[in-house]
Amino acid sequence: MIQEFADWLVYHIFGLDATSRLGIAINFFFYDTIKILLLLFAISVVMGVINAYFPIDRLRNFLTTRKLYGFQYLFAALFGAITPFCSCSSIPLFIGFVKGGIPLGVTFAFLITSPLVNEVAIAMFLGTFGLKATLVYAISGILLGVIGGWVLEKFKLEKYLSPWVQQIQAQSESESEEWEAERVPFMKRVPTIIKDAWSIVRGVWLYVIIGIAIGAAMHGFVPEGFFEEYLSADKWYNVPLAVILGVPMYAGAAGIVPVIQVFVAKGMPIGTAIAFMMAVVGLSIPEATMLKKVMTWRLIAIFFGVVTLFIILSGYLFNWIM
Repeated sequence: MIQEFADWLVYHIFGLDATSRLGIAINFFFYDTIKILLLLFAISVVMGVINAYFPIDRLRNFLTTRKLYGFQYLFAALFGAITPFCSCSSIPLFIGFVKGGIPLGVTFAFLITSPLVNEVAIAMFLGTFGLKATLVYAISGILLGVIGGWVLEKFKLEKYLSPWVQQIQAQSESESEEWEAERVPFMKRVPTIIKDAWSIVRGVWLYVIIGIAIGAAMHGFVPEGFFEEYLSADKWYNVPLAVILGVPMYAGAAGIVPVIQVFVAKGMPIGTAIAFMMAVVGLSIPEATMLKKVMTWRLIAIFFGVVTLFIILSGYLFNWIM
């Protein structure tokens, strides 16, 4: 329905050509903006309902004091794998998890895996590169989330969350304690839950619009000639170069897999190509822009740096396996 509205607005009302780069970029902007803001509101309401019955401090204590043997990171990564979101669309769930008191490392496990592994990427990979490459890609994407979330949790990065998020956490925790103490009926909690959800949307909408505007300008743009010329040879520096160049770009799995197929056909090692794809779909400038409302620049840099390093190491491993 959102896509149909965006098509009607851009191609019929604005009269832009559906095959032009400008038309596609404007369409993407309206579609993703509406989708992410609605998703953010819906997830904030859901997390508000969960916190109404399962207060933040209780949830946090459960996840931090119980011996789950790392399965909390695996469950978060698997949940990320079954959610069909790009790097920007994953952020509303990330905000909802942080607001709900889920440990930061667990939320990072979700944020890392969600754009990397989904049914579109797996289906296209299977048809393009075969079963072995698909299994390597899917399993490594999930492991990347598990290991990345575990490592980031060890850094104790909560202090680098933005003051806005810390304020939301404190407010939500205070409301949960008050409701629990006074035994407030659920129906009387609903107006506050909706108000809080709307407050989150109002606090983040500008960052969403800026991030998606950047994403719309960059969407699907990959300078194929450059990569074919400089990354086709089997050089030791190809993997880090491909990943570093891929991180600022922005594209979904459906848009990048055909490009990867061309790269491999032109001689790029498949491991390097997979690492490049992970960098493009897993990290991006629009994602960093949206995360700025949630994290300080230091935390964004740590997150991007750790994930980039793991993708580079994965690229070398892919080339060795494949």
